[in-house]
Amino acid sequence: MAPPIRTRAMSAGLSPSVAEAVWRAMIAMTRRIERAMALLRAGTSVTDACMAVGCTSLDSFSSRFTELLGETPSAYRAREHRAVPAMPPCVAKMHTRPTRSVPSRVRESGREAAA
Repeated sequence: MAPPIRTRAMSAGLSPSVAEAVWRAMIAMTRRIERAMALLRAGTSVTDACMAVGCTSLDSFSSRFTELLGETPSAYRAREHRAVPAMPPCVAKMHTRPTRSVPSRVRESGREAAA
């Protein structure tokens, strides 16, 4: 079982409230990226997908998308996604869910502060 947020926050040199706020922001952005992925697979433009999921900055949306998926939104949209429509939505969501491919900036800054 993973340690609670309070324990992780203290080991990273963060207050529990800051750690929880960062965690909530990461979860919210991941959900936005998931919705954007579905829109991009359907052929929506990157700008329209960005705005449709509630992001106001195309630059920050593209940066986060690339950080989570390892490819730009344009490259993801251009790629073929034939197998996804054949899957039930719950399976497609599970298999296309973004995962963090690079270490979190929060963890990195916490290590620097602790050093």
